[in-house]
Amino acid sequence: MVIRILAAVLLMGLPLAGQKPPVTAIRCGQLFDGKTLSLKQNVIVLVEGNRIKDAGASASIPADAKVIDLSDSTVLPGLVDAHTHTFLHGIDYETALLKKSLQYRAIWATVAARNMLMAGFTSIRDLETEGAEYGDVAVRDAINDGLIIGPRMQCATRALSITGGYSPYGYAPHVQIPKGVQIADGVDGVRKAVREQLSNGADVIKIYIDHRRRGAQDPDRLTAWPTFSFEEVKAIVEEASQVGVKVAAHVYNSAPAQTAIRAGVASLEHGMYLDETTFRMMASKGVYWVPTLMAYVQFMDDAGMDPKRKRIMAGTTAQHREAFQRALKTPVKIAFGTDLDGRHGNAGQELVWMVRYGMPPLEALRSATSVAAELLGWHDRIGTIEPGKLADIIAVRGNPQQDISTMTGVHFVMKDGIVYKH
Repeated sequence: MVIRILAAVLLMGLPLAGQKPPVTAIRCGQLFDGKTLSLKQNVIVLVEGNRIKDAGASASIPADAKVIDLSDSTVLPGLVDAHTHTFLHGIDYETALLKKSLQYRAIWATVAARNMLMAGFTSIRDLETEGAEYGDVAVRDAINDGLIIGPRMQCATRALSITGGYSPYGYAPHVQIPKGVQIADGVDGVRKAVREQLSNGADVIKIYIDHRRRGAQDPDRLTAWPTFSFEEVKAIVEEASQVGVKVAAHVYNSAPAQTAIRAGVASLEHGMYLDETTFRMMASKGVYWVPTLMAYVQFMDDAGMDPKRKRIMAGTTAQHREAFQRALKTPVKIAFGTDLDGRHGNAGQELVWMVRYGMPPLEALRSATSVAAELLGWHDRIGTIEPGKLADIIAVRGNPQQDISTMTGVHFVMKDGIVYKH
């Protein structure tokens, strides 16, 4: 056992007890530091152990340092996806929920985690397992323990909605079908549910402040009705905040969004139909918006999509674009998130959509680094390249300020000072 542990330490390049951590010097062609809206030229980044020791044109390379030459590349902080689902895999929702075992879905999630890391995402906020119980906590802990590779994770575990407020729908009343979330009703009910999720490892609490329910459907947009009352959301936020945990709210429409804002949530997710008043209200309260643009366009080209649903999605994406452009005119903080249903290795494509819809490229990159790190509460350790931060560093060839699509081709990934892709 001792020999195996020693071999693992040596292979990972970690120091033995009493040894000084090795220094790695990275030569950068260009550097985006995660906060400054400019690219710096010919920067040297020094990494000691799992931390950034220095970063600048004048940084001196120690004689015994290992040198990584990325002088043909743009170097950036590791990316942060503030809204993803490692337990969703691009198959029919009810097939995943009702026909795949929890064990199989967990194995699938380990593949998704690896794909995200290889795509340059060194930290993620996994916003619920969609019926896979507390599987995300197991994946998070396995990554932290070095059993599998993937990003560092914040986990929302099961998420919360009300009776009648979550999929699957349409089954006979006497047939007990499991839901993709934990159902909780009333102030006492939601307090207990939050306590359960926290006791089982949740890092963040996710709620559905609106969702599809039985009723008329709009032929030109995804329809959602309010779920939790203000008193219920306030109780959820109070319970979570007692242990320093934030609440994220799935929402489409402005009225329930404003309920969530008044109750104290940290972020609103999706928000395809949010109006300017709501965005300004968010800005005044410090609530982040995670728009997840590509979630609603990633399957638009699938030949098998039902024509009616395709029409709804086309209308929805058009209104989502308009909401995004409204938000750009306000001071609301926009954090990067994908909400990907499978295709996790393609998460960088979200940046392309953000720029296509009007966000300047370096602002989009900042949303995926320092802004998303702030939302996660990890801004003291990730999101920028500066001394003292964790050594999460990626690189792409080309200039993302000129062509944001270069971010879909990450060729170098370092997390915690360990190189996973080069």
